[in-house]
Amino acid sequence: MTLLSDKEIVTVFERFRKNNPEPKSELEYKDEYTLLVAVVLSAQATDKSVNKATCELFKVADTPEKMVELGEKRLVEYIRSIGLYKNKAHNVIELSKMLIEKFNSKVPSTREELEMLPGVGRKTANVVLNVVFNQPTMPVDTHLLRISPKIGLGEGTTPIEIEKSLTMRIPHKYMMHAHHWLILHGRYVCTARNPKCEECIISDLCKHNENND
Repeated sequence: MTLLSDKEIVTVFERFRKNNPEPKSELEYKDEYTLLVAVVLSAQATDKSVNKATCELFKVADTPEKMVELGEKRLVEYIRSIGLYKNKAHNVIELSKMLIEKFNSKVPSTREELEMLPGVGRKTANVVLNVVFNQPTMPVDTHLLRISPKIGLGEGTTPIEIEKSLTMRIPHKYMMHAHHWLILHGRYVCTARNPKCEECIISDLCKHNENND
């Protein structure tokens, strides 16, 4: 595959920054806990479907204590429209219990502690660390896994390989927003079907590694 040069990578992220200086997560949340729950619920689901469910859920359960009091069966009724809702409901209740018992109801700010929580893997931990604790992490979702090799930003076939490649190659000054820029680019421009190359602000730099599409 063909990779972007260091100079080209800087140009890519300068264009992303100029186009969208302060990219944000499209998940709706109130604080660290509600973001954590929203990200757990978002696995294999769209942000829009999660937001629709959590809009009502967070009115009645926006703390670990309220979520445990709500209970798994009642939680299911709020998130039934989201994929894998039974398993996710179980994880949300269990992680809420662990937050109460082990972390004084606070969301921990280290990867190791976050990954102790039921339903929280590396990607979810990276999202929480980046969005609410302002750490320069690189959460790799299906969009980043697909578009990073295609563009020539990073190489690999697994999330951890792509994460390591991107964190090694992207300059530190872009890392706080890099994953948001890439997620939005993959979601709205460099789509899996019918990518909007004519609208793409980095089309002249993209390496078009089609074998990785």
